[in-house]
Amino acid sequence: MKLNEKLATIQTKFKSKKSRFNSFGKYYFRSAEDILEAIKPFLLEHGITVTINEELINDNFVIKTTATISDGMDAIHATAIVGVDAEQKGMQMPQRFGSASSYGKKYALGNLFLIDDTQDSDATNDHGQSAVNAKQWLNKDTTQYQKAVDYVKAGGKVSSIREKYSMSKEVEAELSKI
Repeated sequence: MKLNEKLATIQTKFKSKKSRFNSFGKYYFRSAEDILEAIKPFLLEHGITVTINEELINDNFVIKTTATISDGMDAIHATAIVGVDAEQKGMQMPQRFGSASSYGKKYALGNLFLIDDTQDSDATNDHGQSAVNAKQWLNKDTTQYQKAVDYVKAGGKVSSIREKYSMSKEVEAELSKI
């Protein structure tokens, strides 16, 4: 199988959970580490490697990150360009570069594996500027979901959870079964 066919297969099967929580923006997101962990099962299965390289462009606080998939003979690259905010308050310069580096890795990998971030809160977050009372989604495999399960087991009502969270019919049905 050619490398582009292997990549297409991975792109259609690849899933990476949003396992990290941004307490400021109140949303879940995925990190570069989450993406790398999710890609590992595909490495041996398809005989490929994934690497990430970074370079500082013109000493202008701009990092070019390149994610590469290779089968040992051919390689396919995807890039992301990220600026380092040299004036960002509350961080030392190494932290500023580290933050930009992490962001660049995430988006280079996202470009390579076609991770659609249009529904990612990291891409759409307005940091509380929209409706103040908007409900957060209650999703399975999250800390909030486990707390909801524990609440229902302790005698709490699903209707009370519905007042605080939006949820799919599937999640509501699961909670109602408890």
